[in-house]
Amino acid sequence: APQRFTQCLEAIKTHKPDFFLNGGDTIYAADYDNITRERVAEQWSIWKDCISNISNYEIHSCLGNHDMWWAAPDKQDAMYGKDYVVQQVGIPKRYYSFDKAGWHFIILDSNNENAGSIDAEQRTWLENDLHNTGMPVLIMSHYPLLAACTYLDGGGMHTDFRYLTDLFYKHRDKVKACISGHIHLQDSVVYNNLPYYCNGALSGFWWEEGDKNSA
Repeated sequence: APQRFTQCLEAIKTHKPDFFLNGGDTIYAADYDNITRERVAEQWSIWKDCISNISNYEIHSCLGNHDMWWAAPDKQDAMYGKDYVVQQVGIPKRYYSFDKAGWHFIILDSNNENAGSIDAEQRTWLENDLHNTGMPVLIMSHYPLLAACTYLDGGGMHTDFRYLTDLFYKHRDKVKACISGHIHLQDSVVYNNLPYYCNGALSGFWWEEGDKNSA
């Protein structure tokens, strides 16, 4: 997998991107109960080795549900939860925004008490951030904000999609696109003239053979 990941990055570089957006699940999995401290450290080491070939590019990441180590001995452990992942991927906090090339990018944290949702603190921040920007906006989340493929794959979409779609419609002059990870499928949905893109996963079927019967 690391070799194929590096090959994918090299292929992307040929298109001369300005920067990278990473939709989460940056490592294979730290969230299972049987994952040890050593295994978590090993996975983050592999990630850092692989991205050394794009060290001259900015990488803006969001948190994926598989990235956090919840099985740490206690919540005070330095490797426990979201703060450790924020450090590993080099982002300012679990949700944030930035301006680049005339666009405003909003990166959400979908991993809250209700999986696939944003918490009350984040809602207040998002509403203020959209209100204050005058630029066109692209929003990235890990869980799809709105999708069709989630109905075929047994779920995985944001549970607060009604709140989000209403908010985006209120700012329809600004919000231009939403992108996501999580679902290892690709689709695009347009609702209220706003496109929502599920961008699949770099690992495809977890680097495995996949479903031969799938289109």
